[in-house]
Amino acid sequence: MFKKCLIMAGLLVIALTLNTAPATAQNKPIQVALFNPLQIFPEDATIGGVRLNLIYGKNAWVSGVDFGLVNHTTTGLTKGWQFGLVGIADKDFVGFQNNAVNVVNGNIEGVQWGFVNYAHYTNGLQFGFVNYSASMKGVQVGLVNIIGQGGQFPIFPFVNWSF
Repeated sequence: MFKKCLIMAGLLVIALTLNTAPATAQNKPIQVALFNPLQIFPEDATIGGVRLNLIYGKNAWVSGVDFGLVNHTTTGLTKGWQFGLVGIADKDFVGFQNNAVNVVNGNIEGVQWGFVNYAHYTNGLQFGFVNYSASMKGVQVGLVNIIGQGGQFPIFPFVNWSF
């Protein structure tokens, strides 16, 4: 099961990376961060490729693969696969967010898979122990599922949905 998830996530990352806008001179292909500001490129840089956050990495956005303990993007649309302990997207996220704690303060289109999942708007799947979305088009699977507005139920155990 885990191997299938990794393969699917890898394919999703490849598809999303190939479907991104042309690289600009500002996009950096790789980022390595111990913690912000001790990282190769400053936090306002955009990463189009791979980012490795040993403790805490912070950039404008990432398109590709984002690994680390704490992964943080601040502006724009983040695309790809995010994996670690905590993932935070201050704006929008498209792809597979796979952290113990997933936070998207904008819209997510795709999958949040973790212990706690939070999003302003979800178009897709939230899978975890606690799932929260202010509004949603999709399904939540977990122990506590909360859809703030427009859900089948405001709070419901095991499965909740809104279409």
